This record gives sequence, C-alpha cells and structure tokens, in this order.
Amino acid sequence: MVEAQTAAAPAQDTAQTQARTHRKERTGEVISDKMDKTIVVRVERRFRHPKFKKVVTQYKKFYAHDEKREAKVGDRVLITETRPLSKTKSWRLVQVVEKNKLAIPVAA
Repeated sequence: MVEAQTAAAPAQDTAQTQARTHRKERTGEVISDKMDKTIVVRVERRFRHPKFKKVVTQYKKFYAHDEKREAKVGDRVLITETRPLSKTKSWRLVQVVEKNKLAIPVAA
C-alpha cells in the first residue's frame, strides 16, 4: 500500500507543475526604466467596439521586475505573470524582443 502512494505522487506532482507553469504573457513597450530593477511596460490591446463597430485601442501599464536591468525605454519586451513582488509589481521580464532603434548611445 505504501508503494501505491509513492507511485501516484510523482504523477500528481507533474500535473500540478504543468498547471502552475501556464502564466499570462504580454508583449509591450518599455515606457520607463528609472526605478531600481523595475520597468513600466505599456501593453496595447485592440478590439472592435461592440456598438459602434470601430477599432478601439486601449493601453494598460504593468510594472515588471527586471533583475539584470537589461530593458531600456522604447524596447519591445515579453513579460509574464508571477507572484506579487511588491504592492504594484506582479510581472517579470522574460526577454527583450526588440531593441529600440532610435536609442542614442552615450559616449563614455
């Protein structure tokens, strides 16, 4: 009977892990990187208005954790949902999808 419980436990662990790994992901533009290890990402959402049938664009700001401080203003980034890291921050940076082409390098 003990063997039956131990054999069922790994199967249950993998099922929970798969369920836990499905997190929301958003792609957006970095609009601020002035905070320490935090970026502000603006995500655009386009949809057709139910009554007027026009395409409407909505924007939402997300605060994301950037451990290595690799994202800069104007970059397109991929963020994913995570546990709450602070009062406002519950997203983290996955990768920088596209660097800002208009960024001017600062002379050293």
